Parts: sequence; C-alpha cells; structure tokens
Amino acid sequence: MATHTMPSPDLFFETVTAYQRTAALKAAVELDVFTAIGDGRQTPGDIARACEASERGIRILCDYLTVIGMLTKSGNSYRLTPDSAAFLSKRSPTYLGTTIRFLTTPGVTQNFDDLTGTIRRGTVRPQTNTLAVDNPIWVEFARAMAPMMMPAAQAIADNVGGSPGTAIRVLDIAAGHGMFGITIAQRNPAARIVAVDWPAVLAVAMEHATRAGVQDRLSRLPGDAFGVEFGSGFDVALVTNFLHHFDAATCTSFLQKVAASLKPGGRVAILEFVPNADRVSPPMPASFSLTMLAGTPAGDAYTFEELRQFLGAAGFGRVASHALPTPQTVLIAEKA
Repeated sequence: MATHTMPSPDLFFETVTAYQRTAALKAAVELDVFTAIGDGRQTPGDIARACEASERGIRILCDYLTVIGMLTKSGNSYRLTPDSAAFLSKRSPTYLGTTIRFLTTPGVTQNFDDLTGTIRRGTVRPQTNTLAVDNPIWVEFARAMAPMMMPAAQAIADNVGGSPGTAIRVLDIAAGHGMFGITIAQRNPAARIVAVDWPAVLAVAMEHATRAGVQDRLSRLPGDAFGVEFGSGFDVALVTNFLHHFDAATCTSFLQKVAASLKPGGRVAILEFVPNADRVSPPMPASFSLTMLAGTPAGDAYTFEELRQFLGAAGFGRVASHALPTPQTVLIAEKA
C-alpha cells in the first residue's frame, strides 16, 4: 500500500523567520560564544561569565543554536559541532566569523528590502546597485572576507603561481583584500603583483601585503577595472569574484581586455560560483544568482559551459575546472 507524507508548514515557518537565524549567529559571534565553549566553558553560567552576558540570554541563545545545529547539548552543557569548531571558534585557523561583518552589512542586506520590485523590473534601483563607483561596502569586503578566500587563493597559487624563483608578473584584477596575489608572492619570491581596485580598497590590500612581508612586490593600479589601462606582458591575470556582477556580453568584452594584457600563452585564473547546467544545484552556487539579482543591474551565476564560451570568444582556450573545498570553482584558461 502506498504511503503519503502529510504536508507540513515547517519549511514555510523556517524560511519566513530565517532572519532570526542570522541574528542569533551574529550575536553569538559578537559575544564570542563559540570560542568560549571551545575553551571549555560549557554551562550557561560559565559561558555567560566568559562572554560578559546574562545567563538567561546565553541559555536561550545556546538552546536556539542547538536547535539549528550549531551546538550540541547534553544535560546542562553545550559543545561545539565539528563545523562550529572549524569555522566559528577564534582558535581555529579557518575561522569565518569576520565574514559576518560584510555579509550582514546594510549595504548588502538592504538589497533584499524590495526584492519584489527588483523582480518586476528585472534589475536594481540605482541606490541598491553594489557596483556604484567607490561603494564603501568593498572596503568592508576587503577587511572581512579574506579568511573565506584562502582555500581558493591556495588553489590558484598551486595552478598559476609558478615554481619558486621563476619570475612572473601577475595582474590581480578587482584585488579586494589582495590575498590571491599575496599568496602567489609568498609562494614565489620572484613573482611581482599589480593589484587593480578602488584606492580605498587597495589600501587594505597593501595592509595585508605588509603583514605577509611582500609589500615590496605588490604595486597598486587604482581605478575602475573597465577604464584603467592594465598594460601588457603579464604572465597571469586573476579575475576573482568579478564576472558574476555583469551580463554575458560585458563578461566577454572584459575578458578580451584581460587577454590583451597577457603574453602569448599567458593564463587567466577565474574564481566563481558555478552552478550545474540545471541551475538549481549545488545549492549555494545556484542560490548565488538571487544575490546578483538583488544587488547588480545584470549579474548572474554562470555555468561552466557559459564561462567556457565567454573565454573562447575572448581568445582563450584549454579551459580547465578545479573544484575547491568551498562552494566556488577555479577555472584556468590559456591565451591562444
């Protein structure tokens, strides 16, 4: 006999109240709850004292974090899950708590205040366009998002960074925090990096380069990536978290500009959220299209085949895809 699952409103209520999950996680990170628990404070009283918060507030917060799967509870004690230990304790080298500053900034979240209107128009209003000249959210991005990008930075350096001692010139476009070029410079003492971005953003990249000890091999090229002259003769160009902001024609023409900056046989490394051809899987890359709908005039998350077509039309060949332990994908292509 066939059985039928009864309809449930659970998904509806979980989704319509999802803002509570964001607020709870943000509060836990700001109070440093995960680090306190990882350090051995496991009861509400001990956690509250470590976090300088009320015991009632900590108990209710930790119960909620347990409900949504970010903590476990036994009796009156809380413990970190493996994911929380890896990404939410400040003791972890893969700590992601800083990313909350960017992901919850009003410059990002306000893009969803009138999503209905954006869908009707098919594009954003000028005041919610994240691509506006010198938008200050990109300074916050540069300061907050570097830890999340390190697996991709390592993968890019593995593929295009050259052998230590091999002189290469690297053009880091929309460099942001600068960690993609900086990682190559750390790996290869003969690599020289030219970073392109708005002046205030490049100041953050230089701070990171100085901390990494490679500031003497990173030069700044301030301005709009579409308007600034890149020059020529580069061995490698980095186009990271950039193409998804624009429509297909703009991506293709921009990649033509990138190709002109490279030597024959030079390579471009692209970092993107790349959904499958069905555009509904995997969940995070597929969902990223909505972020672009809410915050850009014509951006999208492009499939591998679409990106391959952009690259081919711009004069690149030998396109290879490299999976990451994060929701993004690195594509490497060679100038024909």
